[in-house]
Amino acid sequence: MTRYVALFGSINVGGNRLTMADLRWAFEREGLTGLETVVASGNLLFDYDERPLDGLEDLFAHVLQDRFDIATFAAVRDRAAMAEAVEGNPFTGLGADNLVHTLFLEREPDPAAFEKLAADHAGRGPEKLAIGKRSLYIDYVDGVGGSRLTNAFIERRLGCRGTARNVRSIARILAKMG
Repeated sequence: MTRYVALFGSINVGGNRLTMADLRWAFEREGLTGLETVVASGNLLFDYDERPLDGLEDLFAHVLQDRFDIATFAAVRDRAAMAEAVEGNPFTGLGADNLVHTLFLEREPDPAAFEKLAADHAGRGPEKLAIGKRSLYIDYVDGVGGSRLTNAFIERRLGCRGTARNVRSIARILAKMG
């Protein structure tokens, strides 16, 4: 069995309140094992046979829609991908751990779409951007709350959904993944 994490978007923000106990319960009913949550923002660790993950992200999103009426996106990653989210992030160690993020995307970002995102954001704020593997690296420099670089802005330009975690949260997830 391999250890994975499902990173849910929009959990415990914008009115989508869900206890982590309820999140674990929903996926226990789906037969997943080794369930554990990290931070109360929709990070679910689980064990899964080492086989293709095709459709698993859709299943996770469907369960939340069906059981809790929460329309969301789930990014499923293994330990190596989570480590890459820190080690491959060019802003790790340069910016504050709570301001440097990895936006985990549902698919590989198109380089031309990334260039459009970067061009459209130029002059809108001090944030720094870099493209990764099925991810976008962001240094929010002055903070996320007042930034004009929102998930909606990013998703419209990249044409795919994502969910962000800061370096500090990713480190907590990695510690729990063993």
